[in-house]
Amino acid sequence: MLGRTYEHENCSAARALEVAGERWSLLILRDAIFRGLTRFSEFERSLGLATNVLASRLDLFVAEELMELVPASGHTGQLEYRLTAKGRDFEGVVVALAAWGDRWSAPDGPPIQFHHASCGGPVTVDLRCSGCDRVIQAGDVLADPGPGNRSGKEFRR
Repeated sequence: MLGRTYEHENCSAARALEVAGERWSLLILRDAIFRGLTRFSEFERSLGLATNVLASRLDLFVAEELMELVPASGHTGQLEYRLTAKGRDFEGVVVALAAWGDRWSAPDGPPIQFHHASCGGPVTVDLRCSGCDRVIQAGDVLADPGPGNRSGKEFRR
């Protein structure tokens, strides 16, 4: 069984998995980003997961600054989990993962469709080269060690 940390991996994807790689984590973030859920009871009702698991994930999101715990509006004495800019930045991750699922795991079509708030057009996820501004295909991407690489591992195929 894998542990929760990937300290021996010198990779930003591995670091991201430490924060949001558990299966419920992305669903909690999805519901916060796209459904506007903020209260513990809303997440519990929406996802049907055990309260200890939900509390653990939300506590991690607060500790990692993806969410902040703030007093609920209306002076109810309740608290809400509000996304921070860091948490909202997971929007693209959720859209990309859903696009993969739509392509490979949704025989009846996408269960959720993402649209641009301003014009209503469908949102797509593309790999784009910032050098030539072309959309490129999976398999056309090479990975080289970056400035934060401490492992000396090569990523070439």
